[in-house]
Amino acid sequence: MSMASDTNLQPGKGLAMSPGALAGLKVIDLTRVLGGPYCTMVLSDHGADVIKIEPPQGDETREWGPPFKGEDASYFIGVNRNKRAIGLDLSKPEGRAVLLRMLEGADILVENFKPGGMEKWGLGYEKDLEPRFPGLIHCRVSGFGADGPLGGLPGYDAILQAMTGLMSINGDPTTGPLRMGTPIVDIATGLYSVIAILMALHERKTSGRGQHLDMTLHDCGMSLLHPQAPNFFLNGKRPAPLGNPHPNLAPYEKYPTKTCEIFVASGNDGQFTKLCDALGRPELGRDPRFLKNADRLQNRPALMAEFAAVLAEQDGHELCIKLLKMGLPAGPVLHVDESMVAPHTVARQMVTELDDYKGLGTPIKLSRTPGGTRSKPPTYAQHTDEVFAEFGFAPEEVAALKAAGVVHTTRRKLG
Repeated sequence: MSMASDTNLQPGKGLAMSPGALAGLKVIDLTRVLGGPYCTMVLSDHGADVIKIEPPQGDETREWGPPFKGEDASYFIGVNRNKRAIGLDLSKPEGRAVLLRMLEGADILVENFKPGGMEKWGLGYEKDLEPRFPGLIHCRVSGFGADGPLGGLPGYDAILQAMTGLMSINGDPTTGPLRMGTPIVDIATGLYSVIAILMALHERKTSGRGQHLDMTLHDCGMSLLHPQAPNFFLNGKRPAPLGNPHPNLAPYEKYPTKTCEIFVASGNDGQFTKLCDALGRPELGRDPRFLKNADRLQNRPALMAEFAAVLAEQDGHELCIKLLKMGLPAGPVLHVDESMVAPHTVARQMVTELDDYKGLGTPIKLSRTPGGTRSKPPTYAQHTDEVFAEFGFAPEEVAALKAAGVVHTTRRKLG
């Protein structure tokens, strides 16, 4: 039975409690690594039936460890739940014939081959796929797209962080440009790809036609430059890495307290006055140096010194709860292990568990059709016989494809 149509769902930690908002959609997933798999995991969290087709050697992130669980690294496990997996060699004509047969019943194809790769195999959208499957939505995730000076070249998260300017605004004046600790460009591209797919699905209701979605790490990375790009467009000054402070707001930084570091922010002048009152320093809210946000930006070092002295003797955890309850932005600086067990994390089911699988829960909370974990990340080619039977392949056909090295049930080890 397709996971997308499974209605016998049991309650649990972050588990899907409905078939999902995307139930009935079939997704053929040719992606590897992160941007594409992140996209298809979001779709699968909400009921789409995602069939992950891996090359003979498998998705390379199965090797990106330690830590490992069995043969699969945590990196792979983190973005591949709720999917079914088969192994298929698309470099062989027989493998491409299998893919075309599977696309007969598919709504969406997601792939992240370099531009030109699918075309080389006779699987290009305009020439090959659109005429045969006019309703198919084809989402390509690539580094730079097919056109422009860098068209067709490979892209990687850290390289695009560097090339889009994201790295130049991270860190502080002592570090110089610094890679963000999370692969933000890959993840953003995965999320933008979900948005694009949902837009295309909506438009297909009226036109009856699919379309090609050209999603690139370059474009998605560029889109994240806020407020640095708007600031540059207006003042012409090169944005510099500021560390924790905000380029447009003050206070907006990290402070040590007696028990932990905390982050305190103020979005407007009224909030600042209220914050000064809450900290027992109402006179700071009337200080001419700090009256307006522009004043506070100009006098940020003096403001930080005043706040540091006040906060050093506070219990940071208690103070943050007090300020939040007053409507003032503040929070303790938690490490990852601390955030995973925080009471609010538990209450929001942002850690999901199913048998021996544990992962981050879905942040998309729908009232009638909630998504969540339906099945553990698949081992390589785990669903081979099940998937091929659903697509009408006879057992002897599958056996012949296995014998010919077209369908793989164990990973081809490289090196």
